[in-house]
Amino acid sequence: MSTRTVDRPATEAPATEAPAPQAGVVAVVAHRKKTFGGGLDELRANLVAAGVGRLLWYEVPKSRKAPKKVRKALDKGAELVLVWGGDGMVQRCADTLAGSDVPMGILPAGTANLFATNLGIPADLPEAVRIALRGRRRELDLGRLNGEHFAVMAGAGFDGDLIRDADRKLKGRLGRIAYVWTGLRHVRGECVRTRITVDGADWFDGDASCVLFGNVGTITGGIPAFDDARPDDGALEIGVSTASGAVDWARTLGRMAAGRSEESPFVRITRGRKVTVRFAEPKTYELDGGARGTAKKLKVRTVPGALTVCCPDPAE
Repeated sequence: MSTRTVDRPATEAPATEAPAPQAGVVAVVAHRKKTFGGGLDELRANLVAAGVGRLLWYEVPKSRKAPKKVRKALDKGAELVLVWGGDGMVQRCADTLAGSDVPMGILPAGTANLFATNLGIPADLPEAVRIALRGRRRELDLGRLNGEHFAVMAGAGFDGDLIRDADRKLKGRLGRIAYVWTGLRHVRGECVRTRITVDGADWFDGDASCVLFGNVGTITGGIPAFDDARPDDGALEIGVSTASGAVDWARTLGRMAAGRSEESPFVRITRGRKVTVRFAEPKTYELDGGARGTAKKLKVRTVPGALTVCCPDPAE
């Protein structure tokens, strides 16, 4: 059963024309272990060839070290921040850039590049650079869970357990969807008593194995979980699953992979702006594919227009 609670705007969020790249200070914040095209050497060459006048360059070995570099770039007057990495790297940088009005350009160098894919940013380095420097600037929403922003999705329960326990190497070796299916062997997806309020009203009270919050339609595993999600509508998609065990989850993921999430007997979906989730016992939660520990209470809200992102033109 699906409940819709927020009207969708008739038009897309306004975009602004990008300034000439040589007029500003451009910062690169790169996960040095990620590969894309001809690598970071090609990126630097492309930026110089594009006329970037002042280039700030930062490399990090782990995404959790990126926020410090982003803050340093902002302190040095960066007018555009290019993020080289996957969804985890993008999430860490977006959390820092939120509310700054400094645009983010995404160079999708990770295993999972769901935010870039949802926005139409290609896995082509020269084109991704062109979009970052010359593409339109869109003000997009972010979600915020327990004080930290996310761009793609967040979740708790089965979703968090899967990301915490499954072998990270499976993502590259088997592909994203196979990674999720294989992960069914690692977790039991047990249900716990869960209470969810959406925009101040009681929405769910019962046993659940997973709660998801989507800012875009395609989520972890490349699964189209939220068909109607848009990152510029001022709301989040909210899903709860009552699936328990591998058999139920196999059926649920099958419906989700086919784009029929709302037809699953184990899934309810709605839309809202502020959500509070209370679990009877602590559950693992995650943001954009990164586990964040456990919690008995989640406070989630949408932050409209929190991040400016360089995107392809509408005709592309």
